[in-house]
Amino acid sequence: MHPQVSWILSRQVALAVLLALFAGAIFGVNAAVSLAIGGSIGVVANLGYVLRAMKVSIDKNPVKVYQAQAAGEGLKFLLTLVGFALVFLGYKEVAVLPLFLGYVSTFVIYWVALLK
Repeated sequence: MHPQVSWILSRQVALAVLLALFAGAIFGVNAAVSLAIGGSIGVVANLGYVLRAMKVSIDKNPVKVYQAQAAGEGLKFLLTLVGFALVFLGYKEVAVLPLFLGYVSTFVIYWVALLK
């Protein structure tokens, strides 16, 4: 895996864990678990994107590169939908706001990566 990709994914995990610990200390265990699950959905979806989209990124054919990126985005979307569906079907006590904040927190790392 490319070092920049590893950097992004590891920071996404770290931010989700830190926010979950913070939420747990202030709002309780349910908020912490919900936030961690939301962050996990984002990380798993991003990992799926990377694994699918980077399969042919060293190829010089722009059509294949585009197709791989599109397939990666499709997989990321699917993994996100499945992740949220599983949470809403299986975790009735989910705290919705922390869940979505955990998910959205994974995007913050992209902005930080652009500054890096």
